[in-house]
Amino acid sequence: MVRPKVSKKIIAAMSGGVDSSVTAALMVKAGYDVIAVTMRLGNHDTVEFDTDKPNCCSLEGVEDARRVSKLLNIPFYAFNYTNQFRKSIVDYFVDEYTAGRTPSPCVMCNKDLKFGKLLDQADQLGYNYVATGHYARIEQDTESGRYLLRCGVDQQKDQSYFLFSLTQDQLSRAIMPLGELNKNQVREIAHEYNMLTADKPESQELCFIADDNYKRFLKDRIPERIQSGSIINQDNEKLGEHQGVPFYTIGQRRGLGISAQTPLYVTQIRTKDNTIVVGESQNLMRDSMQVEDLNLISIGKLESPIRAKVKIRYKDSGEMATILPLGKTSAKVQFDNPRRAVTPGQAAVFYHDDMVVGGGWISK
Repeated sequence: MVRPKVSKKIIAAMSGGVDSSVTAALMVKAGYDVIAVTMRLGNHDTVEFDTDKPNCCSLEGVEDARRVSKLLNIPFYAFNYTNQFRKSIVDYFVDEYTAGRTPSPCVMCNKDLKFGKLLDQADQLGYNYVATGHYARIEQDTESGRYLLRCGVDQQKDQSYFLFSLTQDQLSRAIMPLGELNKNQVREIAHEYNMLTADKPESQELCFIADDNYKRFLKDRIPERIQSGSIINQDNEKLGEHQGVPFYTIGQRRGLGISAQTPLYVTQIRTKDNTIVVGESQNLMRDSMQVEDLNLISIGKLESPIRAKVKIRYKDSGEMATILPLGKTSAKVQFDNPRRAVTPGQAAVFYHDDMVVGGGWISK
């Protein structure tokens, strides 16, 4: 269901995929004054292209978005955000891995680009809102006036996890019509419009890395920041050599290059002394974690402990926990049951049923 707006002027963010194509069509059908905008994010310094793998950063995506816009008879614009993409996404991605953390570039892209720069562009063009192809729902609470973020009805496609960092202002100006649909329904609508994107495959997870091989990407981009070091066990005994801190993440088992009688996993990444610590599966379990840079959506402040289901990664089903305030922008999350492979750098998102309470970044 498209939320009613005072203004009918809206930008449809188009990547050239089926989801954004159908979003634009639904906005036109609902009677909005729609213009299509594609963000050109790539050149040789920011995005790698693979013509066999569609992604939201490719030139092919721009052209597909242009063709769908023509089909819908709406104006089409392509704006260059290469510099912002490099700073907010690519540099962030590299810096996080070199700091021993595992990044979540989709969260940053939503916050800084799709609902950051694109809303700035809307202001310049005299448009009030941005519609995107996210599988999530936004509504306004009639009592508090706060804008709420809910999961999409298609649980397999729900993207609310990646949207936890949106502010109240950003949510108030966003429309996500696909939140009420599943993927099959979206493709059916695309076929009804005879869109060339109707059967287009899903875009790759890391849109700026052609082969999804982030290790190769980092090695090509920052060879001087990658140095081998020691792999040690829980008793500080050296077991072998690692290839570079950025190539490892908490919970990793494969590619360690060491043999042991029992399976070993990365349990700690120590950048200060360039050391990878490994242990058995039980060494990955954590009773609590600390979360920084909190962004709260359904509530204004975290003034006392609250109960919520907490997801510690995108495909996580979530587990109940108590969230205790540590300051204005940080909290301690005490799990009801120990969680496995809590990973610094990943987003922790808090839920009440299908509603996002808020979230933050796992720091330790």
